Amino acid sequence: MSKTTTKTAKRVRGSSSGRPIMVALDLLGRRWSLRILWELRGGPLSFRALQAACGQLSPSVLQQRLNDLREARLVEHDGESGYALTDQAMKLQPLLLALDRWAADWAAEAN
Repeated sequence: MSKTTTKTAKRVRGSSSGRPIMVALDLLGRRWSLRILWELRGGPLSFRALQAACGQLSPSVLQQRLNDLREARLVEHDGESGYALTDQAMKLQPLLLALDRWAADWAAEAN
């Protein structure tokens, strides 16, 4: 069942509760969303630079994800420096870095 719950997500897949964690997981689980947030961790990037950093994903998919992330107030755009993380998205970065460390340990132990 899809349900609109907040300004931060158009729909929440697989949840009828509308809990904030489900909204966040829906947004971050969309293809390329986490990659875009990861690539912007070092600072603002132009559309083309961000597309290249993401392995040349299609412009239409990149634009859609940027729209989703802007609507959720995680990414902002100014005409000069390009796309950048908002203060809210910066709060997510330590969690992503912790997940990156966990994934590296997990991969090392799997080998």
